[in-house]
Amino acid sequence: MSEQERQWRPAAMAEVESDSEAPAGFQAVKFAGTGMVASMLEPISISNADDWKLLISELEPWGQVPDSGSITEASSESSERGMIATLSANGLWIAEFLPWGSDGRLRARARAAPEGSRVPSGGYTWTDRDVILLWSAPDAGSDAASELREALRVDDLSDAQGILRVAGEVLGRYHSAVEEVRTTPRDPSRWNARTQWLEETLRATHLWRAKYSKNQPCTLSLGDVRLSDISADSLRIGRPRLADALRTHTCEFPAMRDLASLVHDLSRIHYSSSTSLDQTPLRLALIEGWKSTAPADWASDDAFYSHRGGLAIWEYEQCLLDVLESTSHQSGAPEPAVTTLAYVKAYQKRMFSNRTFSSLSVMAAFFGIVSLVNTFPPTMEEVPIPIACIALSYWLYGVYKRMSPPPERPFTHLGR
Repeated sequence: MSEQERQWRPAAMAEVESDSEAPAGFQAVKFAGTGMVASMLEPISISNADDWKLLISELEPWGQVPDSGSITEASSESSERGMIATLSANGLWIAEFLPWGSDGRLRARARAAPEGSRVPSGGYTWTDRDVILLWSAPDAGSDAASELREALRVDDLSDAQGILRVAGEVLGRYHSAVEEVRTTPRDPSRWNARTQWLEETLRATHLWRAKYSKNQPCTLSLGDVRLSDISADSLRIGRPRLADALRTHTCEFPAMRDLASLVHDLSRIHYSSSTSLDQTPLRLALIEGWKSTAPADWASDDAFYSHRGGLAIWEYEQCLLDVLESTSHQSGAPEPAVTTLAYVKAYQKRMFSNRTFSSLSVMAAFFGIVSLVNTFPPTMEEVPIPIACIALSYWLYGVYKRMSPPPERPFTHLGR
């Protein structure tokens, strides 16, 4: 297979010698770039039934897979996330290869997904690493991405909002389903460390750290979700993106990260279209749809509170991941990620300016409490001033919270 046919490889990274083992029919490859390393497991060839039998000879099956003896034909094609093979065996089967594996929770997501979701029927692993996903039938029907593009083409705001609202509801139902299966405390230290690595690797001129809301616990997040993964009221559980090979996961993530991935995909589609529709009402429809079906705490105002990261910092991470993949390919500036990142400093400056009200609130509360302590027990003449300070503190803090940028407002719409 030629280099041009291996679309999943990071084209601008040098191939170096790999010391990893590989099962029969596969080869272990490794790529290195500035600050980045990616290890992969690739099928050598699959053009007939014998090739398929060799590929699975040392793999461990799970779920429903076709009997190797029933395979009569096999062909393959390349994609950005790995090879895709079409198998004929008493019906049509689609085999998706995972060059960089997964985070180890792919099957857990498939089991926990709500009824009606499109999940792999089975697959193959090697030394507990996901290698192949199998689908018993190809996807049918249109998806939310293609429907949205058509709505944007004709500037149909109502139709576009309806599509996005349904897409948000579908994602929210998935998160409600996995809430009971796996929920662990938030992990801000690892999240910030991951963001720092991305910034340093990409030599970013901006830095962003957040405390993160307590209403953003870790769960069986999808990692990467696109509008093309949603069809009607069904969600497809698919393969991870190249960024997961360039920076392997060292932690779990919250549902908010999935929503940010979907919102950022909306930004990509909106940017590539010639629509005159504003992005804010489109984002709002998607977010409101998700909030209507997602767990209440995860969709609360506190979870979306931008001063603690909210949706914004996860959308920032999505932009960095786009740039990371583009850097590995040297394929040019990815849009709208680069344009969005150009507004990060202004966005942070706005939030930093907002802290003036938070500081004044703290000062007013401090003076009020100190006055009460110093005059305790206070006389009736001494009570009004500390009470006024405490009331002022409460009001200033409310102003500070209301100044938090709403999640539906894009970075590029500062000042509107």
